[in-house]
Amino acid sequence: MFVILLKFSDYKSRAGQFMQGHNEWIKRGFDDGVFSLVGSLQPNLGGGILAHNTSLPDLERRVQEDPFVAENIVTAEILEITPSRTSEQLAFLRG
Repeated sequence: MFVILLKFSDYKSRAGQFMQGHNEWIKRGFDDGVFSLVGSLQPNLGGGILAHNTSLPDLERRVQEDPFVAENIVTAEILEITPSRTSEQLAFLRG
């Protein structure tokens, strides 16, 4: 599984111009079964995504397709986690 951190850059003020494309990119991630959770980093630092059912190279390509990443509105960091123990609600992540 992966945690993607999308942290605002100095170009945060341009986010509104690309919000529709960013939201469509998020929807594709859910539709493709890759994204399980999307939320905001507090306080207003950017966003975070929980991803699975993908490889690191495929996820890196997907992240580069995000208009926020492509337009340098956010910087992306991908953390790979190998789950060794989960609650039953998250058992699907044990893969």
